Amino acid sequence: MRFPNRIYTIEEFMRARKSIAEGHIHCLRVIGQSTFKKKVEEVLSLIKKAEYYNFLRTYIRKMCEIEGMSQLRETEATIWLNKHVISNPIESARFIIQKTYQMKAYLDGEKYYLKGELPAINASITFLQKLEEKLINKKMKTKCKESIKQWTENTIL
Repeated sequence: MRFPNRIYTIEEFMRARKSIAEGHIHCLRVIGQSTFKKKVEEVLSLIKKAEYYNFLRTYIRKMCEIEGMSQLRETEATIWLNKHVISNPIESARFIIQKTYQMKAYLDGEKYYLKGELPAINASITFLQKLEEKLINKKMKTKCKESIKQWTENTIL
């Protein structure tokens, strides 16, 4: 079964779920200026290193450069990314994996209002931990540790 072009109706939603259950993997498209595409390729190399690339391609069809707010567009299986999010490769990879888990939850029919983004954030922290294990470059390892610390610290505002 073919993955639908959009996921607005119940029929399209069910086709998307069935397609994924049958093993569909998207041919990931990156849309934007050449500098954006280059930065996304760097981020994708980190996602590949952590062995999450096929997971990403299972749920996300494309990533688009935007001027506005970075976000998941569930109905399009697309992640919108602005230049600020994509500027830090480690944090950008974490964000993309978080949004991928949100897309999975959406297609699995999980109720967003019960837990919010917390399960996806926790999954993105697990991704960072796995990425840190796989990294050889000490500078990148340090950035990864800093990001993990940032996302796991208990802070009182």
